[in-house]
Amino acid sequence: MPLFALDNELIFPPVHLAEPDGLLAVGGDLSTERLLLAYRQGIFPWYEGQHILWWCPNPRFILTPNTLKVSKSMKQLFKKEAFTFTINKAFTEVINNCKTIDRPGQSGTWITNAVKEAYTRLHRLGVAHSAEVWLNNELVGGLYGIRMGKVFFGESMFSKVSNASKYAFISYVHQLQHEDVELIDCQVYTEHLESLGARMIPRDEFIQLLQELIPES
Repeated sequence: MPLFALDNELIFPPVHLAEPDGLLAVGGDLSTERLLLAYRQGIFPWYEGQHILWWCPNPRFILTPNTLKVSKSMKQLFKKEAFTFTINKAFTEVINNCKTIDRPGQSGTWITNAVKEAYTRLHRLGVAHSAEVWLNNELVGGLYGIRMGKVFFGESMFSKVSNASKYAFISYVHQLQHEDVELIDCQVYTEHLESLGARMIPRDEFIQLLQELIPES
């Protein structure tokens, strides 16, 4: 199946036409309008080269706040208040750390300067959000992503000390639950998030949930 090449028109092909690995289209830009359209349709950018690649995998890796799993060891950390948790206090620092943190098995990062600038614009608009954890006033873990309606699309997380990213994720999921968020998009499988309760669902089911949980613009 030929890969769809995007131009300046704000449109994506139907997601069921994606390749078996989830790759849907190439090209376009990272404008605010295109990114918001993409997320609304269950599509996200992820690339390392010059060309922007757009994905919509099947199945989709998701978590619902009511199925979050918190291990006994993590419950102990919360009981001890091992970290200080904040929201939207250090978005730039979080995305910088996600961009530069060393990840075993990966040669580089998909968070280019253009990606950083695009999501920072979304943060200024109140669409992209960060969650941070601190130890002795030092940022040691966090995550960022996109909030639309009752859906949070997780993008990336980092940890400088053991359990920091888990602490940030669990804390933020609890906060999102209080704000009536019903779905967290984890995009693709990781063992780390599976241990916290994330699971695979069919893409069609995921797209249906987006239509129900994100209000019409």
